[in-house]
Amino acid sequence: MVSFEYGSVGFIGLGAMGKPMAGHLAKKLPPDTPIYVFDVVQSAVDDLCTEFPNKVVKSTNAKEIAEKCDIIITMVPEGSHVKSVYLDPQTGICSTDISKKLLIDCSTIDTATSLLVKDHISTHFPTASFYDAPVSGGVVGAVKGTIAIFLGCSETDPNLSRLTHLLQMVGKSIIPCGGPSLGLAAKLSNNYLSGIIAIAASEAFDMGMRSGLDPRVLKKVYAAGTAQNTICDKFTPVPGVYPEAPSSNGYKNGFKVQLMRKDFGLAVDMARRVGSKNVLGQVGLQTYTDAMNDPRCRDLDSRVVYRFLGGNEDWKGRDEVD
Repeated sequence: MVSFEYGSVGFIGLGAMGKPMAGHLAKKLPPDTPIYVFDVVQSAVDDLCTEFPNKVVKSTNAKEIAEKCDIIITMVPEGSHVKSVYLDPQTGICSTDISKKLLIDCSTIDTATSLLVKDHISTHFPTASFYDAPVSGGVVGAVKGTIAIFLGCSETDPNLSRLTHLLQMVGKSIIPCGGPSLGLAAKLSNNYLSGIIAIAASEAFDMGMRSGLDPRVLKKVYAAGTAQNTICDKFTPVPGVYPEAPSSNGYKNGFKVQLMRKDFGLAVDMARRVGSKNVLGQVGLQTYTDAMNDPRCRDLDSRVVYRFLGGNEDWKGRDEVD
């Protein structure tokens, strides 16, 4: 097995996905490889430092991490945050010398912002390497270390082996998608499809249940038939059908509906920009916009769209899960 020297690693963004990802690195990187972390939410930093007292070191901003680390992973919510983390003239990663450093952005943002950051780095620090590497698999996948990571690099990229070795510590499937920003294009395409499937699955479960079918039977039918999909299998929108689905825990600890709305909107914008005709795009975007603004749904897992669409959450026998 090929081994790599990592020096020191920085991780910026300890949200619902970033925090468990950083935790996996703390567990799996060599003992002599420190991890410097930063987040605007101090409690998230403190929690990780407490859990790994001899491994994780708190930092005051992104610049400090860039000064101390050879590899930096960023995982923040939106494009504006990515620009701030990398390009802020006082505290950003690029406000110090990042020559020869490896920079990996796991945020899900618009491709234009990612290319803007990459072009800035290529112009000012030509020996540094920047990659978009958005992830998929939800909070459950981040905690279990089973997320998929879509890399904006080609299969012939000289850093691919090193990137793959590192990212396999936090995820299961590392997929090189081509050149810069193509990891993001793949992720937005994926989340568009995932979002559409969640709406369709919610409607299908609802119509079947209203016709008298048990949702556990419906789940088996979808799994055996041509409708098989991961949303129905592992993120079942109906509570109590799949015990590990966020829906079975009050739609908590999942991919928040407002984040789905954000990604779905980015996907619709991308489709418009490249000339793709998306007949379901505006309907899906409006559905997630309305669900996001519904107080019964906001801040909950995006499959709460089942609730928004009027699905029955208190079906008979929900305590008897498969």
